[in-house]
Amino acid sequence: MKKILIIVGLVCVNASLFAQTTEGEGNLKIQNTDTINGWKKGGTLGFTFSQVSLTNWAAGGVNSFSVNGMTNLFANLKQGKISWDNALDIGYGVIRQGNNSAPWVKSDDKLDFASKFGYQLKSNLNFAVLYNFRTQFSPGYDALGSTNLISDLLAPAYSLLAVGVDYKKGDTFSAFLAPATLKTTIVKNKKLSDAGAFGVEGAVYDDLGSLISAGKNIRNEFGGYIKLQYRKELLTNVGLDMKLDLFSNYLNNPQNIDVNWETTITLKVNKFFSANLTTHLIYDDDIKISVDNNSDGVIDAVGPRIQFKEVFGAGLSFKF
Repeated sequence: MKKILIIVGLVCVNASLFAQTTEGEGNLKIQNTDTINGWKKGGTLGFTFSQVSLTNWAAGGVNSFSVNGMTNLFANLKQGKISWDNALDIGYGVIRQGNNSAPWVKSDDKLDFASKFGYQLKSNLNFAVLYNFRTQFSPGYDALGSTNLISDLLAPAYSLLAVGVDYKKGDTFSAFLAPATLKTTIVKNKKLSDAGAFGVEGAVYDDLGSLISAGKNIRNEFGGYIKLQYRKELLTNVGLDMKLDLFSNYLNNPQNIDVNWETTITLKVNKFFSANLTTHLIYDDDIKISVDNNSDGVIDAVGPRIQFKEVFGAGLSFKF
């Protein structure tokens, strides 16, 4: 956890330094926009593919095919001192290894909606209210071919309502600080809620295994929240987009900070073709992950862990 906080601190310092660049250097034109009556609207639609096909290959290996799709939409309003920013990020990917009868397994699954309403207090500083909702679309399992469900639609889902101040430096850098934040964890799947997954209160059983009370579907936390966003064109046709969310529960282990950190590097080849490298780091003190250190089928430890995902893909990209 200390390593995470050190990394986060360095990122915040670097983002602040980068934000001091001139407005002409800082503005990253990642998306085309359409301005109508104070609105800026636009988005990106992308598809990436990869395939490995082997026939009589002496060195061995297996066939594989994967496809990923992503959509990023935004609609922002600026009317006098009032601003209203809305963003919707959707991603889904599947992969199949082996012959045509092998099962498809998801490699990406994300639905993320954010809406922020602001009222300008002074230059670059707004009073703001932010709402964020995150979940996934389809079931997730602990291993290939397993039927042990570990996640599902709305299991989990995260709802966050925060009130605070928002500092913005053009289109490049923003820092939202909210001392009053309600974070709600939703687990609508009964099996997972009874097991106490994702931090909700699990079911209670007597000594004979009979159910006394079912698990809770909702867990509320009150705390402080920080959201940092940074965009910059690193080189010609090479863009960086970073989002970092930090949350501390005032009432339960406030020193254990939840981290949600996404970074995307985009390399634009031409109008319709691009490559993307995306990393996603999560640390949530309420998510307990089982670890088998010896791969012997015996769980050696259960507890919070750093979760990390990296996705690289090249394919078609359309902006509108």
